[in-house]
Amino acid sequence: MAKKISSELLGITFDPMPVEWDSSKVQLYAVAVGAKPPQELDFLYEGRGPKVLPTFGVVPGMATMAGLIANVEFNLAMLLHGEQSIKLHRPIPSNCHATAVGKISEVWDKGKAAVLGVEGEVSDKDGPIFTVHSTMFIRGAGGFGGERGPSTTGKNEPPAREPDYVVEDATHTEQAALYRLTGDRNPIHIDPAFAQMGGYKEPFLHGLCTYGFVGRAALSALCGGNPERFISMEARFADQVYCSDKIISKFWIVGEGEAIVSAETQKGNVVLSQAKVTFKPE
Repeated sequence: MAKKISSELLGITFDPMPVEWDSSKVQLYAVAVGAKPPQELDFLYEGRGPKVLPTFGVVPGMATMAGLIANVEFNLAMLLHGEQSIKLHRPIPSNCHATAVGKISEVWDKGKAAVLGVEGEVSDKDGPIFTVHSTMFIRGAGGFGGERGPSTTGKNEPPAREPDYVVEDATHTEQAALYRLTGDRNPIHIDPAFAQMGGYKEPFLHGLCTYGFVGRAALSALCGGNPERFISMEARFADQVYCSDKIISKFWIVGEGEAIVSAETQKGNVVLSQAKVTFKPE
């Protein structure tokens, strides 16, 4: 039976869930986050592998969200994805039978909203493949008397200089419709009536789709397109991206194998903030 949001949720571990994927699913994900031939053929064509985009891990990692939905009582229309991170322990195989184990890692009371953190590890017979962490911002669910949580003001602040790399991508009118086929079926991203019920003028792009676009840009700019060099990516979802917006990813190298990241649309609104990518230098 689902429990009401309270500090007592902290530490609840969900039952292990089987997850699997194949080359078709990783190719679909690559297309859904903007990969295009011929530049990114390695991620789109089984004759070249296919290789797997590092941020693909958030798709099977979302299995841990099923545990959250099953264990916690809340209104899905009031749910926003707050933050996302992924850490790779090794390159993601293109065909895999694995197990995802998730747990509630944070419960914060922001007054008018609640923030729940979920951490999940996905492993196969050879051991851990990647670890994902998400925070969920649930409007109207605060005020239960829990701790407010630490401030993240100033976290991963971009340096006061021009970025070292800028990558610009275009999204399309069907982008959210395409991305939801990877498994994230929240109707707020396709159903106008549902989006308006949540207080939005129209459906908008999945935060994890934006995350995938920026992850692709990071892979290209920082890792020479080689997923074996990609280690981790963390980010906060700061604003909506609407289908047909551009996603402009900016990268500042701040240390060996470390870059601060910010992403915005053509309108200048920042959509990914407090972001950082770690990678293996050449």
